[in-house]
Amino acid sequence: MIAATATDRPEIADFLRARIMQAMFPLSNLSKYGMDGGHHYAVRFWISRKAGKTTDVLTVTDGGMVMPLLPSGEFTKAADLLRDVTVTGMAGPQRDVRGLSVICLADRTPSFDKDEPQFGLDISDLVVPQGPGRIRPLQDAPADLIKGWIYDYDVNTLNASPDIARAQVDGTYATYIETGSHVVLMDGDTPLAMTGFNAQLPDIVQIGGVYTPPAMRGRGHARRAVGLHLAHAAARGVRQATLFSASAAAARVYRAIGFQQIGTWSLILLAPAPQVITS
Repeated sequence: MIAATATDRPEIADFLRARIMQAMFPLSNLSKYGMDGGHHYAVRFWISRKAGKTTDVLTVTDGGMVMPLLPSGEFTKAADLLRDVTVTGMAGPQRDVRGLSVICLADRTPSFDKDEPQFGLDISDLVVPQGPGRIRPLQDAPADLIKGWIYDYDVNTLNASPDIARAQVDGTYATYIETGSHVVLMDGDTPLAMTGFNAQLPDIVQIGGVYTPPAMRGRGHARRAVGLHLAHAAARGVRQATLFSASAAAARVYRAIGFQQIGTWSLILLAPAPQVITS
């Protein structure tokens, strides 16, 4: 594998677009933050070629998140390139993450290590459930309440330590507000659930940060929030969506609005770095 340069960017983008459901994080980060560094989510790439065609791409953010797409199985070569990288986590298709992590993370203790089913949706198959509430900008809900939801999500879904989750919650909330990535389902003045896009391009979005407070669960609020958010995205040209399911209950929510399983996704986070994969 060789280090990519700016002249390789179109070739890398084509490779990633051909695997877009598995490549939303690197594509979105590339689009937003580029290859020149200077931002936590800026990316650098290493690539392999065969017969003049890209066969493998290894993506690493400035923050140390590794995102492998290695169809040729070049795990040892990729691991060699990571020797001088401070790796904070790894995310990608199960085969690639497991094949690479067993070599280069064998002596590390993760704070989070999980395989999750990945789902895909053609927007034409979207079913928006009936129910109370409509989606509104996150800032329409009380800030302290939403920050509490973000904290609870980080601790109980991503297994972040309470101290780390507490330290990062203000920054995460500010990012959600600044980028408009997340929305809240509200019935009048009552917040019911939250959802967002953790990576997005003009024609496809990746859903993340779906949260319903415990007292509101089991009432269909999450599926309605996600469905309405996707319907709004469809109105501006989005035609596909993908996500990862943290539980069997969440999987039922996504299937109910039209998603189908397309593979398995693996996510590893290394303490003390918490939520570092969203753009």
